[in-house]
Amino acid sequence: MADLTSRNTVLVTGGAGYIGSHVVLALRDGGRPVVVVDDLSSGRRAAVPPEVALVEGDVGDRDLIAHVLAEHRVGTVMHFAGSIVVPESVEKPLDYYRNNTANSLALIEACHRAGVERFVFSSTAAVYGMAESTPIDEEAPTRPINPYGRSKLMTEWMLADAAAAHGLRAVVLRYFNVAGADPQGRSGQCTRVATHLLKIAAQAATGQRPEIQIYGDDYPTPDGTCVRDYIHVSDLAAAHVAALVHLEAGGDSRTLNCGYGRGYSVREVLDMVETVLGRPLPTRIGPRRAGDPPALVAATARIGRELDWTPRHADLRTIVETALAWERRLVADAVAG
Repeated sequence: MADLTSRNTVLVTGGAGYIGSHVVLALRDGGRPVVVVDDLSSGRRAAVPPEVALVEGDVGDRDLIAHVLAEHRVGTVMHFAGSIVVPESVEKPLDYYRNNTANSLALIEACHRAGVERFVFSSTAAVYGMAESTPIDEEAPTRPINPYGRSKLMTEWMLADAAAAHGLRAVVLRYFNVAGADPQGRSGQCTRVATHLLKIAAQAATGQRPEIQIYGDDYPTPDGTCVRDYIHVSDLAAAHVAALVHLEAGGDSRTLNCGYGRGYSVREVLDMVETVLGRPLPTRIGPRRAGDPPALVAATARIGRELDWTPRHADLRTIVETALAWERRLVADAVAG
């Protein structure tokens, strides 16, 4: 393998997006050199700090990636670029296999050819599908029920095979429900067509949508609404830095859940939003969505053992407060600009 002793730059694909931009901030806060590749189809140029090189392009462009890896002396790749909307993946499965799976294959091949041995992959709890029990540990069966989950699981398989054949060491992080925004207000979720509960609630709180639809209130949960494990995006970013430290120290490949091991129902999240706001929000009960499990909560013992990672924002109120502060900033910027 190539000598990586002088190659310490981290390539962050999708680094202009929601989670990727927070990881870039965490890396830069730690003084690490970073380069971003993003096609800006959903990311924002403004989300990338001015001192970080942003290469606009497609992760599936082998020549482009080879050039970036060589020019910036990349030693580690953190891969976030991809499509993430579950219903869209059902409508456009081939797009998801192209953008998530085929492009990931091209990126992994480029890493192998360039001698890059460290890889951190943005995966998802969707690989578990309809889990039979909760909390879900990493040994639970992987039976994704939609193309999004399957496209991510295929990439996990490719990384495992590349590790066995070529020595590529990879940490796969399976996210549960990511929410919140950078406490310093430097980045947050900017998706206009929101699909995540807290983003939708923040838009309703700032007058950008008339109501919040709750998809089913007859689940076998304490209050009848779905329960999810919400992790603050800055804690998730810190987990990626901890994964990088693990690999730099010679650590082997790992697959780890990212969550807090504590679930909140839809109603509990909305109650907290209303508490922070000091007023009620308009809600409407709708039918269940196909494929929504009653509860998804992470088992987190493994990440606690394997990585030097201690969450700093594991509080629902903090998650809500940072999300609302970011949404208010977006509204103010739109009015001003």
